[in-house]
Amino acid sequence: MELSRLGTDLDRAVRALHQGKLVGMPTETVYGLAANAFDERAVERIFQAKGRPAFDPLIVHTPSIAASERAVAYWPESALQLAERFWPGPLTLLLPKSPDLPDLVTSGLPQVGLRCPDHPLALALMKASGCLLAAPSANRFGRTSPTRPEDVLEELGDAVDYVLDGGPCAVGIESTVLEIDSDGAPLVLRLGGLPLEALEEALGRPVPSRLSSSRPSAPGMLYAHYSPGIPVRLMRPEDDPDFEEPSGFIAYRYPSPRIEPALTRVLSPDGSLDSAAAELFHALRELGQFPLKVIYADTLPAQGLGPAINDRLKRAAAAQ
Repeated sequence: MELSRLGTDLDRAVRALHQGKLVGMPTETVYGLAANAFDERAVERIFQAKGRPAFDPLIVHTPSIAASERAVAYWPESALQLAERFWPGPLTLLLPKSPDLPDLVTSGLPQVGLRCPDHPLALALMKASGCLLAAPSANRFGRTSPTRPEDVLEELGDAVDYVLDGGPCAVGIESTVLEIDSDGAPLVLRLGGLPLEALEEALGRPVPSRLSSSRPSAPGMLYAHYSPGIPVRLMRPEDDPDFEEPSGFIAYRYPSPRIEPALTRVLSPDGSLDSAAAELFHALRELGQFPLKVIYADTLPAQGLGPAINDRLKRAAAAQ
């Protein structure tokens, strides 16, 4: 891993963006692979570096609501209210796309996924560069998202020009993606770092979900994803499987005496779902380095960030 391409040199990252190159960008959710959203050739490099299919749209990052005007045709009032409440933060809103934004960013769809990340380096990068940034997770397509800067270089090598080191990601799973139709009805298209309960409280109504599609209408909807390169099997609290050998274990709170401690990752000994989310992808990536037959993983309680964590584990289990 070439550490000379990892650091906190904001000027270097800005120069790279202005030259059409790719930058690893820290956010509170995961590290993104960033390019100027209005530089179509740079956006093409994102798809090429990740091996991402062109039908899978990208999220655009903005430093503020006001700065997003170049990417958005107009702001529906209900979406604006949510942005004012939850930005900066892990909420992506699907909004009518400006004709000035390259169609490649949205995979030809009429809406753009937009969010304002809650990370000082990400905000500083956008303000210093003057760019809105297309930035999917900085990993090869279908693989586990990176939550530490060194993961980006290990995944993408020379395809990324520079990685801004913002430390480990505080949230650890990607943003919640929300669509609001012309009648104001909300629909979650990806569970993520903003719990469903928070959205429902803000909107004063239940919010349904439609989470998977082979032809996604928003980022993060593909059924199989987050593969650590080893089969993943989910466990319910009442399960007592005959563990295959050698196997790893991603435990919610308690390790198993039948799995070696070195092959176990405990997400949250104190039961905090926020802590579990922050550790999930790192645990998958670490266990993926061992010659295992299978990685067993606990399912988590269906509250707070638990459903979003379980969603990631189900997609990892489907990516065999």
